[in-house]
Amino acid sequence: MPTENWKFYQEWNNAIFLHWQVELNELKEFVPKELEIDLFDGKPWISVVAFTMEKIRPKNLPSFPPISDFDEINIRTYVKSNNKTGVYFLSIEGGKSLSCKVAKGISELPYRFSKIKRTKNQYESNNSEFNDKLNIQFEIGKEITEKTELDKWLTERYALFQDTEKSINEFEIHHLEWPINEIDLKNLEFNYPKFDGLIKNEPNKIQYSKGVKVIAWGKNKKGKTGYNTVYN
Repeated sequence: MPTENWKFYQEWNNAIFLHWQVELNELKEFVPKELEIDLFDGKPWISVVAFTMEKIRPKNLPSFPPISDFDEINIRTYVKSNNKTGVYFLSIEGGKSLSCKVAKGISELPYRFSKIKRTKNQYESNNSEFNDKLNIQFEIGKEITEKTELDKWLTERYALFQDTEKSINEFEIHHLEWPINEIDLKNLEFNYPKFDGLIKNEPNKIQYSKGVKVIAWGKNKKGKTGYNTVYN
C-alpha cells in the first residue's frame, strides 16, 4: 500500500464478471504503447465488469447518494507499467449523467453515460449514441472457496493506468480479496460494435461477487515522455 494517506472511499457491489481470452495483435490497437499488455500463460484477457458503485466520497466527507450511487460497466484489460500490474479501461459507463460528469471531471477517466437498469437477476444497458447494448440475465451460484491462479490474476488488481492526451495517470487502490461465486447465465446479449473484432465468442469465464469496500489514492500524472515505449 502507498505510504501517503488515501483520498477516496467507495464500494463496488453486486458485480458480474465476464472474461474473454483475446488475441494480442487485436488488443494492441486499443492499448497505449506506453503500457505493456499483461499475459496469463501467454495470452491477454479482457473483462466486462457490471456492478453498482455505492458510497463514493472523499475521505473526510459523507457520500451523497444522488451522485455517489450509480450502476457502472467497465470493459478492461490487464497491463503492466514498470513491473507494476494493473488494469486499463477500454470503456467505462455510468448509469447517471451527473455522476459521469463529476467522476470524469475529478478522475479524468473516460466516463460516458448509458441507460442502465438492473434488478436482482438482470443487468441491462443501452447506449443509442454508440449502438452499445448489454443484457445479462443470471442466477447466482455457490461461493468459490478454492480460487485458481487465473481467478486471482483476473480480479486481484490494485492499480489502474489510464491515458489522457498528454499523460498516463496512475491510481492506487486497496481492498480485501473479492469474494467470488459461481454464476449461471440465463441469457447474454453483448453488442459493442467498437469491439466486434476483439470479443467474438461466449465468455471463457464468468463470475459473480457481492462486492468489496475500496480505498483509493489520488491520480499520479506522468508525462508520456517519461514512459518507455513498450512493444509487445
